[in-house]
Amino acid sequence: MPCIAVTLVTLILCYMIRYFLVTIFYLSFTAFAKSQNMVAKANAFIGLLDSNQRNKALYPFDTSERYRFKYIPLEDRKGISLHELNVLQEKALMELLSSCLSEQTVKKVKAIMQLDIILKDLEKRKPEDNYRDPRKYFVTIFGIPSSSTIWGWRFEGHHVAFHFSADKKQLVAGTPGFLGSNPAIVQGGDQKGKEVLKEETDKGFALLHALSKEELKKAITDTVAPVEIITGDSRQAMIDHPAGIRYNELSPAHQQQLLQLINLYINRYTRLFANTMLKEIQVAGLDKLWFTWAGYTKPVLGKPYYYRIQGPTIIIEYDNTQNNANHVHTVVRDLKTDFGGDILLEHYRQSH
Repeated sequence: MPCIAVTLVTLILCYMIRYFLVTIFYLSFTAFAKSQNMVAKANAFIGLLDSNQRNKALYPFDTSERYRFKYIPLEDRKGISLHELNVLQEKALMELLSSCLSEQTVKKVKAIMQLDIILKDLEKRKPEDNYRDPRKYFVTIFGIPSSSTIWGWRFEGHHVAFHFSADKKQLVAGTPGFLGSNPAIVQGGDQKGKEVLKEETDKGFALLHALSKEELKKAITDTVAPVEIITGDSRQAMIDHPAGIRYNELSPAHQQQLLQLINLYINRYTRLFANTMLKEIQVAGLDKLWFTWAGYTKPVLGKPYYYRIQGPTIIIEYDNTQNNANHVHTVVRDLKTDFGGDILLEHYRQSH
């Protein structure tokens, strides 16, 4: 009987290991296939545009327009808006977006876009006023998507801004990557309680509230939150003097919570690309990561707060200060490959 029991346990363990390996292989293969499909998705979208639409949407890769990064409502965005797309074209655009972002992030993007309807009502704007408009989001493609070129594209509008750069079929940069929410929590109406960026808020507070008194003294750098994300819409994202508490000053349990918070932001992208970003953070040194908090330490309407994660390769910011602290801005900036990075641009220029 003991031999039979041991054999049964061994078989179960073997099955579990096999299942785990197959699952990992499947997820990795799916992510790889998804990223490899990006060129096809881009060309499928372009192929549906007419000549006038292409003139609006297509730009050369080596242009200053590629470095434009704006997440506020604007009237003069370059590219082609959702207003100018038919149903098939818009579907193709969303499939392209899904080749770069996770399914959950695409859902957040769509939810954020719909918040403009709520804002229009809250601000009592007239029906013909299009300042708040859930279809005033623009796509711009830089260069020629193919298996042998360097190219990129941008999806941008109010509170959504993602800049992607690719070398052939490989996504090499996905930042700046911005998501915002106004209202952060809908206060009334049919969608009362809706909170698009709830995870980003809850996990930030969960880490803060888990810290010991000694850790809090280091982590909280100011009782007043900055009025906006510090990196803003600048071409070069840099905060010269990291502050707060370092990764190696946290207890092991709190280190894991910090890594989980980082994972939340990095996994806005497809699994394969997110894994690459996470490996770069790890190679640069987890001990060089900083966690910073400023402002109020409890999630109360009207009480502004801010947090930041900073390392040699990454800056992640969360800010909730505007509109009576019910207006969230979040951003991911890759300090090596923002807007594709200098190395990719130099490679492009050499190949041309």
